Formats: sequence, structure tokens, C-alpha cells
Amino acid sequence: MRWFSLAMLRLIVVISTLFLAATSFAAAAPITITADLSEAPRKLWHADLVIPVQPGALTLTAVKWVPGNHRPTGPIDELTGIVFRANGQALPWRRDDVDLYAFHINVPQGVSTLEVHVDAIVTARVSDKLAMLEWEKFLLYPAGVPVREIQIQPSVKVPAGWGVGTALTPTGTDGNTTHFAALTVEMLEDSPVLTGKYFKEIPLAPDVTPKHYLDVAGDAPADIDLRPQFLTALNNLVHEAGAMYSSHHYNSYHFLLTLSDYAGGEGLEHHQSSDNGVGEKGFADDEHALIEADLLAHEFTHSWNGKYRRPTGLATPDYTTPMQGELLWVYEGMTEYLGNVLAARSGFRTPEQYREDLAYMAATYDNRPGRTWRNTEDTAISASILRGGNPAWSNWRRGQDYYDEGELLWLDADTTIRQLTHDKKSLHDFLVLFLGKGGDTGPMVVPYNFDELVKTLNEVVPNDWAGFLHERITTLNPHANLAGIEHGGYKLIYTDKPTSYERALLSMSGSIDAWFSAGFRLRRDGTVSDVRVYSVADEAKIAPGEKLIAVNGRAFSADIFNDAIKNAKGSSEPIHLIVQSDTYIYPIDLNYHDGEKYPTFQRVEGAPALLDDIIKPMTAVQPVAPAKK
Repeated sequence: MRWFSLAMLRLIVVISTLFLAATSFAAAAPITITADLSEAPRKLWHADLVIPVQPGALTLTAVKWVPGNHRPTGPIDELTGIVFRANGQALPWRRDDVDLYAFHINVPQGVSTLEVHVDAIVTARVSDKLAMLEWEKFLLYPAGVPVREIQIQPSVKVPAGWGVGTALTPTGTDGNTTHFAALTVEMLEDSPVLTGKYFKEIPLAPDVTPKHYLDVAGDAPADIDLRPQFLTALNNLVHEAGAMYSSHHYNSYHFLLTLSDYAGGEGLEHHQSSDNGVGEKGFADDEHALIEADLLAHEFTHSWNGKYRRPTGLATPDYTTPMQGELLWVYEGMTEYLGNVLAARSGFRTPEQYREDLAYMAATYDNRPGRTWRNTEDTAISASILRGGNPAWSNWRRGQDYYDEGELLWLDADTTIRQLTHDKKSLHDFLVLFLGKGGDTGPMVVPYNFDELVKTLNEVVPNDWAGFLHERITTLNPHANLAGIEHGGYKLIYTDKPTSYERALLSMSGSIDAWFSAGFRLRRDGTVSDVRVYSVADEAKIAPGEKLIAVNGRAFSADIFNDAIKNAKGSSEPIHLIVQSDTYIYPIDLNYHDGEKYPTFQRVEGAPALLDDIIKPMTAVQPVAPAKK
């Protein structure tokens, strides 16, 4: 009885606190917010909000847990110049002592609206010619009220002559300001705005309802003249996704794409749009396009998996409640699998390129020593502390492995369903039930838990799916789950030549890859970016951050290093390195003699080629122009 009493007491305190925080918020009219991006290139943005209130204590809060980021990345440190006014007078305010995202204001008698001015210091997703507005840059809303219950009416002012792309519904313009229809705070936070001097909107798949658009902005006029093969693949993607999921959960969909070396890379999902950022030439040539091939397909898939269907731990009522990521191997892992499959079906990648990408990823995780102490589920639970960071020893620490480990898991599930049903069913049947639940809808959130996941899989084909999933996400195994690849008719092998995918990847990243051979990765200047635990490089005590300055008596270069790895095969003589560590110089002998190793797939003769079947288009896609040689 004591536990029950204490629990009830805590609940009463929480409810009372939330009620008091919201008592001065009057929801009779929507909040209005005007984002002023007219000085966007100067990296100083402005916003004005008008919030209906009533006298008394009021707490406003900024966005802390950003949907899709899976961690508390709300840019509270970038909010500046905050002023609260009522009846023309500035009001005193105090930041909360514990929750630094919360602001306390006492609303005087006779006041019905609170005016708020906010400036934002913005250094990402903006260049001299374009800007991407994600609303957490400015958004303040009443604490203690679910964001899906707060109405807000947005407007956006942009520099003269700049175009505007967004899934928001425009209601009119006033000079350089566009006004949009009211919606909830939940949907506003989920509706970014792209603006740029060099901008165009391209309708996609005109035969499909609801309507789809590509809104693209670049740093130069030529950037937005995208290659025909890219546009063909994107049109195919709209058709293929509709066929795969047999539903839509948006009123219209906008692919927002920035092409800029300065505005930063991005891939962030939203219900009715996606924020996609690549370099200025990100889709301008075959090499760049190959590496970025799955970006739009991945973020598009999130409209179904992650936005519409969302794990209960991530379907929080507001942006203050911490998110729980234990099912991110579904949210992100299944999306990683489906996004890559859609990219191949649509023509962003050829079947061979799809297999080469998959082989490289599978080999990376098959050579991931951190799998011996940290399981996949823990990478999901720990998502908020694993994103980003220094690459040093990342193979031992592990990172957001729930993405790629999840891809291997869902490939395994797909091939298992095909085998159990003698190829009469596939993961598509699960997707129709799970992601298409409710048929076509507007944007909304339908949470799920592990039990529903298992129940739906069993509706497709009876199996011990709970055991299947638990084994793959909770057990410790030094090797990656390659069962789906093997069921698909291929096996992972290593050769002495990199695939075209790996060559493009190394070229784009400026890396030298001895990961699958001696066990370390280098930058072009010889700096060691990471060392694989238990490898020959690890045994030689090479460490991340050190720099190779000589190989076998010759000054370091990529060619000299690669030749040394190649020539040491079958020899008993070690590779002699001179290594700089901080201000010290050391000789190190690398006893590696197995030659170059690069991952690829080998077809298993006689086994059904399920992997090839999986990436066959479901619709009559338009042929994509062949890549230039």
C-alpha cells in the first residue's frame, strides 16, 4: 500500500504542475507565428509569436526532443533576443532552474495576448542563397499541453525573389510574406520550409493521388537543373512506394532538396515532406548520385514507418517528454531496408550496385568487435548518446548500428517469410497490414509496441516471430546476421579489388581502406581514423589519431601504402611503418600478409535468387537512362 500511495502522490504532483503551467494559456484562438528569414544569409533569423493567454502564471517551453533526431537536440543555445510583451510593455521572465528550455512569465490582469519576439542564431542548413527552416529554431509553446491540441497559424517572410517550398497549405501572400492555414503545433514542427534564390518546384507522378512535388534549391542556377535520370527515378519512387505500402498518410507530399556545400547534409523525415540535404553536386554525376541514392527513398518511407506508425516510446505528447528508442531497429532499421530496396526498384541504383552496397555494409558489421559486448537493442536504447562523435574506436563503442543491423534483420525476415510460404508471401504482405493500417489517411500518429509487431507478422505467416526478433536484437554475436543474404542466394566473400560502390565511397570520403585486411582506415594524408579491435593493426598498437609518415622507407602516399599491403602477401617480412603520435615518432612493424581484401557477394549456385526478386519493381517503372562511362 505504501508504494501505491507514493505513486499516486507523485502522479497528483505531476498533474498539478502541468495544470498550473497551462492555466494562463487560453486556447480560444490559435497562436500565430511569423518567421522572418529575410536576413537568412547573415545567419540571424527572427520570429514573432502572439499567444492567447489569461492572467496568471504561464510557462512556455522550447523544443527539446526533436522528432526524428531521437535525442534532445533542440537548439536552445541558439535562441536569443527573447522579449515578452503585453499591452506594449515588456514583461519580466525567468528561465527554469532545472529545465533550461522552460520560461516562466506572470501574465498581468487585463492581458489576453502575449507577444513574443525571438531571434535565432542559425549556422546549419543555410547558405548565402538558400535556407531550410525547421520550426524548432523559434517555436515556443505552452508547457503541459499536448502539442496535438495546440492550434497555431504560421507565416514566413523570405528575401525578395526567393521561392518557397513546403507541405504547409498557403492561404495568401503579402509582399515577401506567405501565410499558411492553421494547424497543430505537432504538425507545424513536422512541416519545414525551404526557401532559396535558385528554386523550382517540380510536380511528380501526375497520375498519382495525392499529389507529390520536388522542391529544390541550390547555390547556383545550374544546380537545380537536375539530370533526367534522377527525375525519372524519383517519379518511379512515387509509384513504387505506393505499390509497396498500398496506402498514403499525407494530403500531399513534398521532397524538399537542398544542393549546397555550405547548407550542410541532412536527411530528416516528416509526415508530408522530407528535409534532404546533399552537396552542391550531390546528384550531378554518377559517383555522387550512387552514394546518395537511397536518401530520398529512406526519408519518404518514414512517412509510413516512423511518422504514421511510431513506437509508443517515441510517440510522446510533447517535445519535453524524453523519447525511448528501444524499437528504433524497426523505426530506422526497417526503413533502412525498405529505402534501399525502393532505391533499387526505382532506378536510383542498379541491381549490382544494390548488392555492392549491401555487401560493404554487411562486411562492416561482420567486422564489428563491439557486437561482442553491446547488442543491437542497446544501440537503439542508447541512441541519444551514440549519434555523431569521434570515429576513434567506433567499431568497439558501436554507434547507431540499429540502422544497418536492422536492415540485415528485416532482409532476414523478408526472406524467411518467402521461404515459409514457398514464395507466395513476402514482407510486402506485412507492410500492407502494419504500415497501411487504416487505409489512406491524412497525417496522424498510430503508435505500436513489440507485441503488435509480432502479432502482425504472425498474421502473415505463423512462426516464432518473438523469438526470431529477440534472438537477433538481444544476443551477443561476433558476426553480423548474414542469414537474409544467404537465404537470398548469395554469400559474402572478399577479393583483391574494390567494387564500383566501394571505389565511389572511398573517392567521396577521401579515405584509404585497409579495414578488412590489416584492420584500419586512413585519411588521404595518412592520419588513422579508426583501428579495428583484434586486428593486425590493433596488435601492432596503432591508434586512431596517429599519422603514417613513411611505409617501407618511403614517404607515405595512398599508392605506396596500398602497394605495401599488396606486396606483403605471402611474405614473412613485416610492413615497416614510421608513425607520428602527437610530437613523437615511432617505428612500427605491421605483420600482415594476406593481401588486399574488399567485400563483395558471390552467387550461390542452385539457391533461389531471392535477393534479386526482392528488388524487382512492383510497377511498370520508366527506364532510367544508363550512367555515362
